[in-house]
Parts: sequence; C-alpha cells; structure tokens
Amino acid sequence: MTRQKPAATVTQNTWGFLRDAMIAPTGFREYDARWQYPEQINLPGMTALGLGLGTQMHRRGIAPVIAVGNDYREYALSIKNALMLGLIQAGIQVKDIGPALSPMAYFAQFHLDAPAVAMVTASHNPNGWTGVKMGFERPLTHGPDEMAELRDIVLNGDGEQRTGGSYEFVEGVREAYIDDLVGDYKMTRPLKVVCATGNGTASAFAPEVFKRLGVEVVERHNRLDYSFPNYNPNPEAMEMLHDMATSVMESGADFALGFDGDGDRCGVVDDEGEEIFADKVGVILARDLSKLHPNATFVADVKSTGLFASDPELIKRGVRVDYWKTGHSHMKRRVKEIGALAGFEKSGHYFLAEPIGRGYDCGMRVAVEICKLMDRNPDMKMSDLRRALPQTWATPTMSPYCPDTQKYAVLERLVAKLVDMHNAGHSFANRKIAKIVTVNGARVILDNGAWGLIRASSNTPNLVVVCESPESEAEMRAIFAQLDQIIRSEPSVGDYDQTI
Repeated sequence: MTRQKPAATVTQNTWGFLRDAMIAPTGFREYDARWQYPEQINLPGMTALGLGLGTQMHRRGIAPVIAVGNDYREYALSIKNALMLGLIQAGIQVKDIGPALSPMAYFAQFHLDAPAVAMVTASHNPNGWTGVKMGFERPLTHGPDEMAELRDIVLNGDGEQRTGGSYEFVEGVREAYIDDLVGDYKMTRPLKVVCATGNGTASAFAPEVFKRLGVEVVERHNRLDYSFPNYNPNPEAMEMLHDMATSVMESGADFALGFDGDGDRCGVVDDEGEEIFADKVGVILARDLSKLHPNATFVADVKSTGLFASDPELIKRGVRVDYWKTGHSHMKRRVKEIGALAGFEKSGHYFLAEPIGRGYDCGMRVAVEICKLMDRNPDMKMSDLRRALPQTWATPTMSPYCPDTQKYAVLERLVAKLVDMHNAGHSFANRKIAKIVTVNGARVILDNGAWGLIRASSNTPNLVVVCESPESEAEMRAIFAQLDQIIRSEPSVGDYDQTI
C-alpha cells in the first residue's frame, strides 16, 4: 500500500491538518531535515517522513533495524512518536532509546549494533523548530544524495508499507554512553570547570560526565527546562559565550565548556574570560594530539582558521590538513574517507576518530578530551594554550538573512562576482587575491593568508560570512567591509544576526 503525496493545501486548525501530511519541501536540507513546527510540518507529515525513511532503508538494502532518540523539547516526544509510527508502517524494527543527545544516538548504533539511526532534534535552532538527523553507515549521517533521495520518496508519496515492523524501548543506553565517554579515567590535577548547558538536553549529561572524571563543576543553567529561560543553547552565539565568561570570572574556574541543544557541539571560554572560537580550540587540540600521533591528518571546514595550514608546531610534527565542506555530514564523511585522526569545524563540531573516538561529532567527547589535554599539561592554563597560538583576528560566524528558496542562486551569483574579480586581477581589502577556494561557497584567500568566506547555510534561511587576518583587526574589518559590499548587491539579502 502506498501513501498519498503530502497535501499542498493543508493548513493549521483544519480537519485536514489532523489527517493529511503537510511537509514543506524546504525542510529537506543538505545533511538533515528541519522544519518550523507546526507551521511547516505536522504530525502526519512526520509519519510520512518515517515511512519514507523506512522505504529508503529497504531500497538500499539496509537491515530493517533503527535506533531512535529525541532531544529535550516540549514537542519532541510527539514528533518522535509520529516518526516511529511511519518507520513501523515501513516494516522497520524500532529501538527507542528515549531522550538523548545526538551523539548518544550515534553511539547507540554501535552499542545496539543497529545499522540505522534517526535522532529527532532541532539541534541549536530556537524553540519552534524540529527535525531529524539520520544515517545508515555508521558513523556517517545522510549527505546531499541521501537527503535528495529521501525527499523524493516522501514528497512523491512513494513510501511503501510493509509487514514486520516492531517497537522496543531500550533501557540503559544513556548509562552505557557515559561509561564509554569516561571509562575509568580520573584527573590527576585539580580542575574547576564551568558547565554551561543553557537548560538544554546536555543538562542531563555534562555535569555527571565531569564529576565522573573528578572535575569540580560550576553549574551554569544545568536545570532541564525546554522553555530555555536564559538563552537558546548555542555555544557559537556570543550571548552564551559571554554568559560563560561571566561565570568563569565570578567563580574563578579554570575554563568553561558550553554545549548546544543536542550536545554535538562544544564551546570554550578560558580562565581569563576570553572566548576561544572552536577552530582555534581545534588547533590547540591538534597540537596536543599530534604529539601523541605524529604525521596525523586533520580535516578543517572552510570556515576555520588558516592556522591549521600555517601553524609552525603542526608543520614541525608533519601534520597534513585538508580543508573541506562545512556541515557535520560532509565532515564525518571526509574524516572517514581520508583516514583522518580528527575533523574540526568552526561551529563547534569536532569529529574525533579512532583511537580517540568513533568519528561522529560529540560535544561530550570533546569535553573529556579537553580535560585530558589539561591533565597532560599540568603547568598550563587554558589562556596559556590560547596565547601560544600565532595571533589572528577573526570575526564570529555571521549570518545575513536570505530566503531558503533563493540563497543558493544568490550564492552562485556572489561566487561568480568574486571569481571574476580574481580573474581580472582586482585587489581585495587592498591586497592581491592569491586564490579562491570554491569547494563550499567562496573562500577568498589573500596574499598574506588573510581570507573571507561567503557560503549558504545548510540549516537556516541565511548566508554565512567569516573573515580572518593574521595582520590586524583593521585588515579583518576591511575584508568584511568589502565582502559585505558585494553581498549587499543582492536585494534579497537581509540583516545579519550579529556583526563585528
């Protein structure tokens, strides 16, 4: 039996809204699915998504077993139940692991030997959003090809009902996940850490992880509250980072670690209250890990600092760095493809592969490894590690509004303008353009290693802008000013979420 196509005319507070599938096509992103709920998707729509995902598993020859979890939001359980109903209709054996972090769901694939995973989460998006992160080949998650295939199955009404579906609630996965993170490791130096979770899902995990390590915890918004009364848990947002800095200075902590809504990202503030953007934390980690694993290969996303390629310490240890597409699915896949030890993304996703981790992004794993790093360097403060890096001046990740239906066409025109500037020999911020990397948007690299990036967000109706200079803040601002001037040539681009 085949379900009907999602109805284009379904609207809220109608008879059809409680009966027919409503799914906005724009919710199918490059590497996961996200919608505003219930404006863009309803519960029958989520059931249709589950039926489509189960159908995709059968078509690809994936054994019909899937681990399913949900983040801590008011509506997450309803969304998950609707998704699981569709999976069961498709003949899939569902193993429900309960409320979870996204990395706990990825861990469950290994722990339960489940070939597939579906995690109901809006990640770091504010309340009112929902979505699903899903994958078949552990530790990978869906990329553009898989997402396009799933979209077509769902929107064309090609989901196929089968017999054999079942439901099982699996106890103990949370405890096994924490055991896997910590093991029997105990800190040998005293460490006091601000644990910031923004009242999100990580509140049920991070304090316990730190205490198991032997770390003194300074709790910051660690009470579960899906209304997010203080701020949206997003350690890339300055609001959360500034709150973490305040807590460090008030408590005298050694540093602060903050986690996003589904726990797959980690943000860092040092003992002096200085925010360390995640790409710089990645360089700190790469320096330490390359001592243990000389000649290692690392992957960095195109938003990340140029230090991965230019840092003398990494060069001295024979490190090879591959700059790749932004996005957790792109990065996981690249780390696995080239056998990298780790991948680092400016947004705070870290992908620690064997023998450190399993290759998926896990904020808790990064927190454990940062504590171990500090244990291996007992005479160093986090601020010492920050100051030991060559200085650069970088913007935060800035996101001017651009409609989902227009952002890729807008980006294509902007990239063409930048490439034309390079080909014509024009200067940029009073410097020569050395090259333009177009693997993901356009990263304009100047002759001194300074750069500016413009790409399209895969998750929200925005473009993404980042700039960095090894010379000065003034040059960084000049790069942003010229890039912004070019962006403003597109009338559909709106205001920035934050700026410098």
